[in-house]
Amino acid sequence: MSTTLAIVGRPNVGKSTLFNRLVGKRLAIVDDTPGVTRDRREGEARLGSWKFKVIDTAGLEEGKGASLEARMWRQTERAVDEANVVLMLIDARAGVTPVDRHFADLLRRHRGRVILVANKCEGKAGETGFYDAYSLGLGEPVAISAEHAEGMTDLHDRIGEAVTLSAASDTDAEAGSPSDVGPLKLAIVGRPNVGKSTLVNRLMGADRLLTGPEPGITRDAVAVRLEADGREIELVDTAGLRRRARVTDRLERLSVNDTLNAIRLAEVVAVVVDGAIGMEKQDLGIASMAVEEGRATLIVVNKWDLVDDGRGTMARLRERLGDSLPQAKGIEIVPVSALTGKRLENLLPAVFSVHEVWNRRVMTGPLNRWLNETVDHHPPPAVRRHRPRFRYVTQAKARPPTFVLFVSRPEAVGETYLRYLENELRATFDLPGTPIRMRLRKGPNPYAGKGRRRRKGRGS
Repeated sequence: MSTTLAIVGRPNVGKSTLFNRLVGKRLAIVDDTPGVTRDRREGEARLGSWKFKVIDTAGLEEGKGASLEARMWRQTERAVDEANVVLMLIDARAGVTPVDRHFADLLRRHRGRVILVANKCEGKAGETGFYDAYSLGLGEPVAISAEHAEGMTDLHDRIGEAVTLSAASDTDAEAGSPSDVGPLKLAIVGRPNVGKSTLVNRLMGADRLLTGPEPGITRDAVAVRLEADGREIELVDTAGLRRRARVTDRLERLSVNDTLNAIRLAEVVAVVVDGAIGMEKQDLGIASMAVEEGRATLIVVNKWDLVDDGRGTMARLRERLGDSLPQAKGIEIVPVSALTGKRLENLLPAVFSVHEVWNRRVMTGPLNRWLNETVDHHPPPAVRRHRPRFRYVTQAKARPPTFVLFVSRPEAVGETYLRYLENELRATFDLPGTPIRMRLRKGPNPYAGKGRRRRKGRGS
């Protein structure tokens, strides 16, 4: 599949300069006058082994009827509709403008991948504008200077990632539904002999995998496909994971590595626990591994037909998980019996539910209102008589939900306070169980240099 990349942004942010950089030729006219580019201009670019088409567009300006601005806007709309990847440029020296915010809102609905680029970041003049770009809610911006070729390596890396993903995706005219981005990848993991293969067979409705009372029958990670509720699922049955100290056989080591790789490639990881035995330390270790890898995770309690006190067993499981797996607070627990099929109808809806939370995005406005209220209610502890000041927060990406918090002194924010913010974030935006990443960044001092500029102004 051919990949098309469109460069968009308001007038005079450097779109044509960047276009020339990417295609390696001076194809587009570049001038400081806003609105030089009116028609779409196309060129071929190469990045490693990938070739892709680049479209330079007119500045994003709304117009009505048959006006020149309206016709230019329609040309830009067509370029965005054709593109698999969109680069949205802002002028970091000018900062984020209302026009930037308006078009960022439109691009969030784009079916392809959007890369936010803060241009004109040479020197310190664009530092504040670069950090403000996070507030657009389009993920982590790339700082560049198209004119001076600064930051192009970082931009190439982001474009290369997006081009690779676009080329690998089976997109079509109805892109956007779950089936268009491939099957949901569900890894079934757990200790040996907890019933993983039996569970897969029951879900498939056939004896697709070899099962038996002997532990360790499954050696390879075996992938099978099924369809449920109109969605395709790739089920991966894995070898049982024992404690590392007990793994001495070379073949078992290879099986373990295969299982770990299946976890890394999965979207959802179902950790199967033997309900008759309960949650053991090894089960918690496997669940922790999946969460640390950033996978959507749920606990499947198998052999529920052998459990006498269901309510007490569930209470003990929740207590154990709350104490030992606080980084996935509210993790889903699904009791089933793979042998009899009891409660099995609850499993796939739970998988879809945790997958949806794992993919969820939170708008920047509500996030910052939450941050202000949460910090006001319980401020961070002072370190050397100074409290860290939280400036704002934005969600950089999903899968898993990742948030960037800008704070005056990141090193002064302790793990306990960060866990408090994470728990409040989960409760406010309904993000149970999923791994959450919280990154602290030091924002620029908004008052730096302003005093010098005022003194210079009085003397002129």
